[in-house]
Amino acid sequence: MTRTRSLAGGLSAMLLMLAVTACGSDEDDAPKNVSAKTAALGTLTPGVIKVAVQPYAPYTSVEGERIVGLDGDILTYVAGKLGLEIEPQVTDFAGMLAGVQSRRVDITIGGVAWSADRQKQGLFTDPPYYSPPAMAVRSGKTYKTVDDLKGLELGTVEGYVWVKSIQAVPDAKLHAYPDANGVFDDLGAGRVDVGFLDPLIIIAAQKERPDLKISTEYLTPPTAAEVEAEPDYQYFQPYQTGFYLPKKATELEKAISAEIDAMYQNGEMEKLVKKYGGDPGQFLEPAADVATARRGVDRPQDWTPPSIGQ
Repeated sequence: MTRTRSLAGGLSAMLLMLAVTACGSDEDDAPKNVSAKTAALGTLTPGVIKVAVQPYAPYTSVEGERIVGLDGDILTYVAGKLGLEIEPQVTDFAGMLAGVQSRRVDITIGGVAWSADRQKQGLFTDPPYYSPPAMAVRSGKTYKTVDDLKGLELGTVEGYVWVKSIQAVPDAKLHAYPDANGVFDDLGAGRVDVGFLDPLIIIAAQKERPDLKISTEYLTPPTAAEVEAEPDYQYFQPYQTGFYLPKKATELEKAISAEIDAMYQNGEMEKLVKKYGGDPGQFLEPAADVATARRGVDRPQDWTPPSIGQ
């Protein structure tokens, strides 16, 4: 989900968010009997957390007033601990970011990748999980390193950051598709050797489309020296996700981050990752550069990323 996934954005997304945001009095919509602790979180409507979300199963899907999927389940657990009711607002990925940055919503979720640029315009929680570099391959095939990808037919979705990485692989040919189904179709037909997509998307496709005869593999991330020699290889490395909030939502961010950290320790995060077919060792143990990327930027110098390995 490299939501580093999408590189798009713009005014149209902002207008879309404004269009879907309900008008009226926030106080009128507030739940009754909101505790002082919950009210102090500073959500736009006391007792309610307004969430911009794009349907992207199995990470985020909206069913009535519920957000389901891995990110949805994590937020539902956290909201329950904080005494907040969830109010989803459906948009596209660029609209998710725009809604947060204009403070029309309290938060957005769904595999949003932390970046130094994005944190300048909003707040990121501690990572609910880390997204490993996953590959969809035809069953029986094995590819482990970037060198293994040289000269192959490599697919991904238009606008995803893996486009840049694929273009940097010597003699490899990029196949870019409007959506993940195109990647899977051509992979199953043998027109593509490897598809780069978010890992839970691949795992779900294995279950839903057994006729494709595909499997999930994880790329060994390129070394620092390889990335220095070819900067676009950085997108073949794992990235840290985060729930993304407006700059002024400091109390809400701190409270959510504390609950996320607790979920690593009490087994809830591992349970949810397994529920959707993920490997906790891949999703819940950070790479070495996760801490260094954020220390001194939006975290203190002694910050330690959450991990089930602690």
